[in-house]
Amino acid sequence: MVFEAASVGTPEGDQAKSKKALKKEAKEAAKAAKKEEKKSQNASQLQEAENDYSAGKYGALPMIQSGDKISREFTHVKDLTKVLADQTVWIRGRLHTSRAKGKQCFAVIRQQQYSVQCLIAVSDTTSKAMVKFASNITKESIVDVEATVRIVNQSIESCSQKTVELHVIQLFTVSAAKSQLPLLIEDASRPVKDEDPEGLNIRVNQDTRLDNRVLDLRTPANQAIFRLEAGVCQLFRDILTEQGFVEIHTPKIISAASEGGANVFTVSYFKTSAYLAQSPQLYKQMAIAADFDKVFTVGAVFRAEDSNTHRHLTEFVGLDLEMAFKYHYHEVVDVIANSFTQIFKGLRDKFAAEIAAVSQQYPVEPFTFLDPPLRLDFATGVKMLREAGVEIGDEDDLSTPDEKLLGRLVKKTYDTDFYILDKYPLAVRPFYTMPDPKDNKKSNSYDMFMRGEEVLSGAQRIHDPEFLAERAKLHGVDLEKIKAYIDAFRFGCPPHAGGGIGMERVVMLYLGLDNIRKTSMFPRDPKRLTP
Repeated sequence: MVFEAASVGTPEGDQAKSKKALKKEAKEAAKAAKKEEKKSQNASQLQEAENDYSAGKYGALPMIQSGDKISREFTHVKDLTKVLADQTVWIRGRLHTSRAKGKQCFAVIRQQQYSVQCLIAVSDTTSKAMVKFASNITKESIVDVEATVRIVNQSIESCSQKTVELHVIQLFTVSAAKSQLPLLIEDASRPVKDEDPEGLNIRVNQDTRLDNRVLDLRTPANQAIFRLEAGVCQLFRDILTEQGFVEIHTPKIISAASEGGANVFTVSYFKTSAYLAQSPQLYKQMAIAADFDKVFTVGAVFRAEDSNTHRHLTEFVGLDLEMAFKYHYHEVVDVIANSFTQIFKGLRDKFAAEIAAVSQQYPVEPFTFLDPPLRLDFATGVKMLREAGVEIGDEDDLSTPDEKLLGRLVKKTYDTDFYILDKYPLAVRPFYTMPDPKDNKKSNSYDMFMRGEEVLSGAQRIHDPEFLAERAKLHGVDLEKIKAYIDAFRFGCPPHAGGGIGMERVVMLYLGLDNIRKTSMFPRDPKRLTP
């Protein structure tokens, strides 16, 4: 008998085939379901778009290339107060934060150090699509907002504008920020406190801030710091100009080190070498010799010092002044001291909001000063230090720890953060400093301090060329290298004195900040040349 081969497989084969078929069917079913879901979503989105009654009131604006002029009045966020209640305004700012909740989105718009809460909620005039668009705008994007100002029942503590919020009518992105940011503004703005009750311990370190300086500068504290810094320069100019000073502009490329020593940056100058100015010292004095009597300058100063401290920069802004006097260098000291007092008063009276914004992130005791300022002889300062246990000689200079300790002692004794130390030992001052005629171990020189740190160093300069040459020789200075400096006084020069102020240091100490890099917009130190 002949048997034909079976056309059916084994039970095992049938089972494998069944599993494979089921898997294929499941895959096809999932694919069909996904396709149907996408189709449904598209239909829903299409239906939503057709029903989007807010269309044209939100979206991304095309790149502004100055094609058309649009007449539109914008209100600054700082001016959004109860006075504008129920009025419609336009603002332009950055999206600081946003939070979608149901059919509404809360957003905070920030303009410089000011911020306001905005509400975008589904209503008869605001569609669901508009709320969705608002919730998807990336942080730090620049937006234009038309809104109605509304008074709130409870203070909005997270914003500078605490009494009002904006109910958004139109919302457009002007410039979108990337979704991933190297640092968050809210993190970079957190108050610096020893205690961390929330346990977050979120800190943005200094290098991260400086590597992403454009973002870091957007924090309310930084916005305030550099506005106050501009105020210092403006006050310095105005105060001195009112007293008959003339602003001059001195060279920053010079042929020899302006203060001697090797701490200079050398630059190629055609077929020879030149240096970046350590100070405008020579040219200030030349201006006095040229009969300008009272001069000041505001400009960059360069120091090639490998100092990685909290208060040193390789490039900073110098506020320098020089002044002819009649018979005593204290005529100049009085002018400088009074100028500092007026600057402190001006900052206190005109920049209260900025000071408050900085202290909110960096809490510190308010800066105190006396009028007229406290003036101590160097010998008195040494005596106070010795009584505090410091070993220091009569002709020794003050170390940084000595200066800080003396600042604390002065604060405790006289209740002032600003004081003047006069009559420094001649041995610790530059060769061009005029000696004290009554004591050859002392000099007609002075330093001024804020919170125990030096912010100005000054002196009466030697204006007699022969005496200047003599002093230079005693200091081992090559006369040939300073020939132009000495020659400047050979045609007659009035007695004069002056000083140089580090602007960033003044702002740092006035605000009680811990590092000068916080008061330099793009700081330069031995380890940083960017951004």
